[in-house]
Amino acid sequence: MAKGLRKTVALVGMMGAGKTAVGKALASQLEVPFLDSDAEIVKAADRSIAEIFEEHGEAFFRKRESEVIGRLLDSQRAILSTGGGAYLSADNRAMISERGVAVWLKADLDLLWSRVRHKTTRPLLRTDTPYETLKALALAREPFYAQAELIVEAEPGLSIEAMAEKVVRALAKKGDILEDDQ
Repeated sequence: MAKGLRKTVALVGMMGAGKTAVGKALASQLEVPFLDSDAEIVKAADRSIAEIFEEHGEAFFRKRESEVIGRLLDSQRAILSTGGGAYLSADNRAMISERGVAVWLKADLDLLWSRVRHKTTRPLLRTDTPYETLKALALAREPFYAQAELIVEAEPGLSIEAMAEKVVRALAKKGDILEDDQ
């Protein structure tokens, strides 16, 4: 198993794709730090993402998100979990491409819905028709996520550890990301 990174791996994708869970398992497997841009924003603001959205709006949140992603990309080589909307920003895509590598954790709508439907922490799904909202978000965002350098498909029933191993294989195949590639 390869240990260490030559550059930060930024996980991108929809809410519920597994960026945080898979990211933590991936960081553990590679013995590198795990960073979460949403968690850093919450810590800095001392408010939940939902509260930030309510108090300041999405544009304010997205600006802070870009600042945090830039800081995290500069801080250390790590696995970086980004918020679901982060990769929509051309600036964020450019930052990630210049200083790391983007990996889209691609999950189909049914899998995403099964993971997020009971969560109350998703401000964008606080609508009268959350499934339809999720579907519209996924359709709108997929062209952006598709710009990621690597795409790793999630599968129902695949454990978090198995998905992390699938990401490691994709990183190894790319050839310039993992230290001690085998």
